[in-house]
Amino acid sequence: MVRHVLLIKLKDGCKGRAQELCDLFLTMRGRVPQVIDVESGADYLHSERSYDVCLIVTVKDREALEAYQRDAYHCGTVKPFVASIRETAATVDFEA
Repeated sequence: MVRHVLLIKLKDGCKGRAQELCDLFLTMRGRVPQVIDVESGADYLHSERSYDVCLIVTVKDREALEAYQRDAYHCGTVKPFVASIRETAATVDFEA
């Protein structure tokens, strides 16, 4: 299994959209065939070093991760919305 972890800091004017983004991430379940599991949550601590939203996607292997990154729904719906409200992001991809 491969886990794709994405941490997002939202633009100042978009901080109130964290839950909307989490909900959008969850719509990939059943729509993106490579996705075995998807989890998302909004930060509640709001410390100086906190990110606002976390996404964890589980796929079968590295090839499935590559296919996920090219998926039409992921690229056409999810990524553009993320790009419109994201200030910065960090990712980690690892084999579990």
